[in-house]
Amino acid sequence: MSFVHLHNHTQYSLLDGACRVDRMVKLAVEMGMPAVAITDHGNMFGAVDFYKSAKKAGIKPIIGIEAYIINGELESEAGKNDTRYHLILLAQNLKGYQNLMKLSSVSYIKGFYYKPRINKALLAEHSEGLICLSACVKGEIPALLLNGRVNQAKETVQWYKELFGDRYYLEIQNHQLDMEKAVMPKVIELAKEMDVPLVLTNDCHYLHQEDHEAHDILLCIQTGKLLNDPGRMRYNTTQLYFKSPEEMSRIFPEVPEAYNNTLKIAERIDLELNYDHFLLPKLDTPTEFPEMGDWLKHLCYEAAKIKYPQMGEEVTERIEYELGVIKRMGFEGYFLVVKDIIDNARLQDVPVGPGRGSAAGSIIAYLMDITKIDPLKYGLLFERFLNPDRISMPDIDIDFCAQRRGKVIDYIVQKFNRESVTQIITYGTLGAKKRDQGRGPGALRLGFGSQYHHQDHPRHGKEPGRRAQAIS
Repeated sequence: MSFVHLHNHTQYSLLDGACRVDRMVKLAVEMGMPAVAITDHGNMFGAVDFYKSAKKAGIKPIIGIEAYIINGELESEAGKNDTRYHLILLAQNLKGYQNLMKLSSVSYIKGFYYKPRINKALLAEHSEGLICLSACVKGEIPALLLNGRVNQAKETVQWYKELFGDRYYLEIQNHQLDMEKAVMPKVIELAKEMDVPLVLTNDCHYLHQEDHEAHDILLCIQTGKLLNDPGRMRYNTTQLYFKSPEEMSRIFPEVPEAYNNTLKIAERIDLELNYDHFLLPKLDTPTEFPEMGDWLKHLCYEAAKIKYPQMGEEVTERIEYELGVIKRMGFEGYFLVVKDIIDNARLQDVPVGPGRGSAAGSIIAYLMDITKIDPLKYGLLFERFLNPDRISMPDIDIDFCAQRRGKVIDYIVQKFNRESVTQIITYGTLGAKKRDQGRGPGALRLGFGSQYHHQDHPRHGKEPGRRAQAIS
């Protein structure tokens, strides 16, 4: 007996998902699952982390999202009032992965209104290579059926069938919610009537059933509410966990094909991503130096004549050694790009720091004026920066003036094209010593990995503390 979870929210469903990617993959392996999916809310933040973790563990990664889809126009005022329905999209192949990235990007750039949204016109344009599931009770089909709009539900199913063909599935779930009990029999009936395959999923937001309270705390942090607030957002179920194949087989036993279709969908996934090499931008070099490595070497020796007037064997050996490592790793262009950015910043009178961190151990960085510190003078080691036995991207820390760094960013965008430039993101995590404190009377002090109680409020006396154990 085997099963594949196709509807999972990891920590990248920010302040909603509590399935740690590494632990979810490990649990899937322990349960004997041949594959597992990631379907975070509207984003692909965790795709690479998840893909590498699953590959390392020896199971098939299925990359997807739970999109927010509307029927109207993304950028119109009227479209802002459209209902946001949930929809699961899974990348079947490389084209699907590319379309998934496009949909997610547009949802933030053009469609963001409280949530990153897409619409049906955009989905129709980028549907190739995607497998579509109708999602939870917040999907369009269950919502229409719950509201008695059966004919419209049929029309919507027909639209998805025509778009995706046999890559469209009606999703059924049972988390012991009243809405699900009311609508899922109707979804099953509709699937039979319209000849659409069913697929069984669990809307996984945490890994183990006992984690439900920790997840509830996470929702409080997200919404800024107290646990005892009667009107706050809550899921009202303890069933949103990563269930075993045996547990899943007991849900809707009358339609075993829905269980089996999870394996069939996993078998249809044929996506391989290559992270064995780096994609670095290329710079135009003088005609007499067609190779970037030759141009880099020329610049180094020209600079060495100035910085080391009495250039001896030590300098030459260090230059040749570093150039050899850089060439072997394929990073010649990286140094030229960084030099180009720093040179332009100085031309625009943007203050640039002298360099810090391990890059200060590179004589090439010093000769390129990327850093201002002579590594030979201070006995700094190049291997702390680039280790020839372990290929990894160089990490050069550059300090630009905070007030004028916009000029640097504008130059990079202009130089390398807006479609090829982005700023990276940093994710804050809730660790053992991290605290998220609510405001107001009886505020909760919340933390992952530790236990906290209600804080005594000086104006309201002591309030009985509710213990909250959260996951790390």
